[in-house]
Amino acid sequence: MTVLLRLATPADAAALADLGRRAVSAKFQHLYKPEDFATFLGQAHSEAKIASEIADPGMRLAVIEEGGVLIAFCKLVIESTMPTGHSDARRPLELKQLYTDPARIGGGLGARLMDWAMAEATALGADEIQLSVFSENPEAQRFYHRYGFAKIADIEFWVGNHCDAEFLYACKIMPESHGLAGTEQV
Repeated sequence: MTVLLRLATPADAAALADLGRRAVSAKFQHLYKPEDFATFLGQAHSEAKIASEIADPGMRLAVIEEGGVLIAFCKLVIESTMPTGHSDARRPLELKQLYTDPARIGGGLGARLMDWAMAEATALGADEIQLSVFSENPEAQRFYHRYGFAKIADIEFWVGNHCDAEFLYACKIMPESHGLAGTEQV
């Protein structure tokens, strides 16, 4: 079967909401009170939320599908919403929710999405990619380290009424990556 990486379309909203809920639930649901987790899922992984993100010109959502079934995705926010004051980046881009179907983890889908995200950030003229990662998720931290990300701050992430310790990670994108070596970026 063909595995295709493409931008999400409005028709993908329901499948993306479902995939996001399944991925997050498989990894993290056991950590939270049911009411906190349900609140979080409703805020972050509803079909309406995903549809609004797909329509948002300030975001890019990439999906990987196989045989017409979505099996992985990630989101880019062109102007990072991460806490400021921890980086000297002038044009940071934010990577959000790089998720793979729980049954497909370890098959290279995350790497394929990360390669897309890095290329997209470069094409968009970003000078840094920022993301948050759960402080108790060493697998994800190792994955991001392989791509040159490093922790730059401790931040918070709310799941309902529960506050998690998160790490703000960043990876600089060199001006040469933009074809601007020797010129000033604006």
